[in-house]
Amino acid sequence: MPSRELQSLRQQMEVLRQRNTELETQWARHQQDDQDLFRFLFDTMDEGFCVIEFFDGPHGPLSDYVHVLANAAYTRHAGIADVTGQKLREMVPDEADDWIARYGPVLRTGKPLQFEQELVATGRVLSVTTFRIEPAERRQVAVLFKDVTERYRAETALQQLNEHLEQRVAAALAERSLFAELVENSVARVQVVDTSMTFLAVNKRAVRDFEYLFNHTLKAGDSLIDCLADFPTELDRCMALWRRALAGESFTEVIAYEKNGRLGHFESRFTPLRDGAGVITGAYLFVYDITRRVNEQQQLLEAEKALRQAQKMEAVGQLTGGIAHDFNNLLAGILGAQELMRQRVQQARHDDIPALLDSACSSAHRAATLVQRLLAFSRQQTLQPQMIRLRTLVEGMQELISRSVGPAIEVSCHFEHDKGLSFVDPPQLESALLNLCINARDAMPSGGRIDIDCRRVQITDDTAQTLNLPAGRYLCLAVEDNGQGMSAEVAARAVEPFFTTKPSERNTGLGLSMVYGFVRQSGGQLQIRSAPGEGTCIRLYLPWKPGSERPPLAAIEPAARTPASGRRITLVEDHEPLRAIITEVLEDLGHCIDSYPNGPAALEANGQPELLITDIGLPGGLDGRQVAEAFRLRLPEVPVLFITGYDANAVLNERPMPSGARVLTKPFTLEALVEQVEQLLSMIRSPVDDCVPAKRES
Repeated sequence: MPSRELQSLRQQMEVLRQRNTELETQWARHQQDDQDLFRFLFDTMDEGFCVIEFFDGPHGPLSDYVHVLANAAYTRHAGIADVTGQKLREMVPDEADDWIARYGPVLRTGKPLQFEQELVATGRVLSVTTFRIEPAERRQVAVLFKDVTERYRAETALQQLNEHLEQRVAAALAERSLFAELVENSVARVQVVDTSMTFLAVNKRAVRDFEYLFNHTLKAGDSLIDCLADFPTELDRCMALWRRALAGESFTEVIAYEKNGRLGHFESRFTPLRDGAGVITGAYLFVYDITRRVNEQQQLLEAEKALRQAQKMEAVGQLTGGIAHDFNNLLAGILGAQELMRQRVQQARHDDIPALLDSACSSAHRAATLVQRLLAFSRQQTLQPQMIRLRTLVEGMQELISRSVGPAIEVSCHFEHDKGLSFVDPPQLESALLNLCINARDAMPSGGRIDIDCRRVQITDDTAQTLNLPAGRYLCLAVEDNGQGMSAEVAARAVEPFFTTKPSERNTGLGLSMVYGFVRQSGGQLQIRSAPGEGTCIRLYLPWKPGSERPPLAAIEPAARTPASGRRITLVEDHEPLRAIITEVLEDLGHCIDSYPNGPAALEANGQPELLITDIGLPGGLDGRQVAEAFRLRLPEVPVLFITGYDANAVLNERPMPSGARVLTKPFTLEALVEQVEQLLSMIRSPVDDCVPAKRES
């Protein structure tokens, strides 16, 4: 080759070398720029990124991997710093198998994978996207991830809330179903109405009873007004009750229904129905059949009444000996005075007769007082609490108590508070006081002392808790004796029914328990303090009440007027001597007397009396009150004077005293008889013109 061409070729090759060097320099510069850009993007990307490379480890082929590359976001998202070069089983040994199970299939199959999994070591939940780096022989997997812990927790909380709400809804539906089942099968009759008196709901018992009572099958949607259209009285009553409930009142009424001869008692509980805002949208009613309970309560009341009377009769029985002894003494005084009067008449010693008459009358009055007190104590009656003054009651009982306990026992009364009033039943309190005194007497067979003390006390909170009473003012009625006393064991059981330390033939064990029951029902308490050989003190704490005591029966007031005469009077009295005496006294006053031994005879005479005088206890089938009622059917305004050997209140028989009527108890003085007759006749304007007495029956 010519040298010239060779030289040219060398120059071209030099140029190519230089150009190649320039190109290599440019390529190296561009490659460095790409790497810098890649590193910049790699380090600043928001998601965490790493490249892991699998290797064979102690746990088998491809059982571990090492982080060959990781960006700065790795630490922020995963919570682990400086991860490059760290091996999985050294970083998180407890959860390594779980991560191998995720990335291993990606390496083997080349299929990308997206999943969420908790990195337990840091408590982070990661959302991961992973794919294999080719070629597969490199054993590398790229991992792109981000921390979604907050979102996961929010979703978990939302899921739990939804599950909780679903459970609550299910529970509410179950509860509603249960309540519906309970209401439907309840013993109560359930009715619900809206403000227009339309039934919103009724259960089957309500349907059944409504149909039985009103011949209509009730159902939701019916109008109460339409259902009871044929029963106007019942409609008015029901409407009045429902309107009270719809006005916002919750209340209970006991209503009685009678059908086919059967009387039923029902407890009706009305309640307003409100919406969530508290607005009344209707009312509901629960009705309970309490017929059996009412009947049982009535039977219980009758049993208690009989028990009280039995206890009272027990006390009366214990009084018999002392009363009979005193009564015989009084009769001896009366009979002795009468015998002496007969002798003085025969001896013509008339000046001695007035003194003997006074002695006989005094004994008779004392006997009458004793009998009246005993009758008042022993008669059957319904409890009628009233305001009473304890001093008045105790003083009225003192003579009866003294005679009951006998002369070997001294009875004394002390009243620290003269104006003590309490709201109790007087006969029950009298019975209680007498029972306590009789118990005290039995504890002193050789005689002794009974002190009755009445005072007002202030019970503090501490004392009230001990006595099981509200704090406040009370009247304390105490009965204390110096007898044998009781042990603590006996005292603790003393108020138990039928408990007694006395022989069974002497006591039923009801006395003290009845006293305790009466005091507790009156809002008070009974307290026993006793010790063997030191006597017994029983205190009755009765609530102190402000007010005034109930006035006694009207006393006989002398009439400041001219006695009436010439009136026609019908007298019904079965005791012939007393009938004759009353007739003679009234005829001496100028009245016309038609007297009869029994009620039927008086009614058959068909007289027109201006005054009826009748005994209460009469033979012939009609008592005095029935006779008076029969007369007043013909003569509505005729005044009536009842005479009775029983307690004055017994004539009432738990009923109010008829207008224009009076009661005179036997024995009575002739002056009292005349005064009562004059007062009753003063109610009449003029006497009957013709006064021809009817034929008297003896």
